[in-house]
Amino acid sequence: MVPVRSFDGGEFSAYLALPTGGRGPGLVVLQEIFGVNANMRAVCDWFAARGFAALCPDLFWRMEPNLELSPDRDFDRALALLNKLDQAQAVDDAAAAMAYLRGHASCTGRVGVVGYCLGGRLAYLVSARHKPDAAIGYYGIMIEGALDEANRITCPLMLHIAGMDKYCPPLAREQIIAALPNATIHVYPNSDHAFARKGGMHYDLQAAELANLRTIEFLLRTLMVKPHSIEAIWAEHIQHEFSTRSTEDTLATMVEDAYVNHIPVLTGGVGKTQLREFYSKHFIPKMPPDTTLTPISRTIGDEQIVDEMIFRFTHSIEMDWMLPGVAPTGKRVEVPLVAIVRLRGDKLAHEHIYWDQASVLVQLGLIDSTNLPVAGVETARKAENPNYPSPPSK
Repeated sequence: MVPVRSFDGGEFSAYLALPTGGRGPGLVVLQEIFGVNANMRAVCDWFAARGFAALCPDLFWRMEPNLELSPDRDFDRALALLNKLDQAQAVDDAAAAMAYLRGHASCTGRVGVVGYCLGGRLAYLVSARHKPDAAIGYYGIMIEGALDEANRITCPLMLHIAGMDKYCPPLAREQIIAALPNATIHVYPNSDHAFARKGGMHYDLQAAELANLRTIEFLLRTLMVKPHSIEAIWAEHIQHEFSTRSTEDTLATMVEDAYVNHIPVLTGGVGKTQLREFYSKHFIPKMPPDTTLTPISRTIGDEQIVDEMIFRFTHSIEMDWMLPGVAPTGKRVEVPLVAIVRLRGDKLAHEHIYWDQASVLVQLGLIDSTNLPVAGVETARKAENPNYPSPPSK
């Protein structure tokens, strides 16, 4: 059990099962109405054995922390807790668990959510409110009462619904399917509620194995991003920035809450509204026509790519994004530039862009490097050629 900080400053416990390979995608496992009991811990262990960092938060902590109830003996008590649960707070607590996993050393940074019974509804609500990388709900109960939030879901969503479940009757099932045309919904016609709970009254081995196989395939497809995919997405983004010069096509490669941060001069934007303004007015039309990017090195992680390159241009136009307020000098600039780019799913989540602004200003004649520990075009030469001679000490 590990402590997790809630968004409103409290602290609750959660069961953490680490991936057998040491590192993998994160998965928040949302409990049934019986707390973080042996069954939920076993579910986490099952996911961990398949390469996920699985975390099951105690969603009843505000009422009775650390409860472990039995479906056979404690159903009435569990139902009473469900009726008292503030589900909006529970959704936020699930999101706090997501944040915990994203920062954990065993997690690649990509985090999905899977829930059972009550947790299945909460997984649906988390997908609408907190943008996990993927969401899965078992049994579909009570989702029909929250379908007004369906249009807010942007992540891949899968639901497993039991055809004989009295808590999700045919009318509710039809409403859910109609409202979620982009979701992957599987119906198990001969199964009843909680068919995937081992040892439960309605446990259905065949349906449970099929649902779990579908779940794993879905999670591997949505939470695992292959390196060549990262390169392709980043390459498409750069193409629209520098070749097609299309703001909308550039934004189409990014998530809704993406941000760009040009560290040396603090330009960029957060979210697509700001980025649309930035790209359309201050970046794309303010890029010199002879701009080139020469790659030096590339490092690819699970969902992050780091590019080291030489950025070359002639300062023939105003460059709001790099040299705000500086009139064109007509001078040539060559400077090392590093882009640290993170993905979420198949789109860019953020860009951190670094370059040596002092070197740029030296090359434009705006600062004198004679008596300062800065260099001009030599930085580019040194980046491309490690054997480029270092200057004598001043």
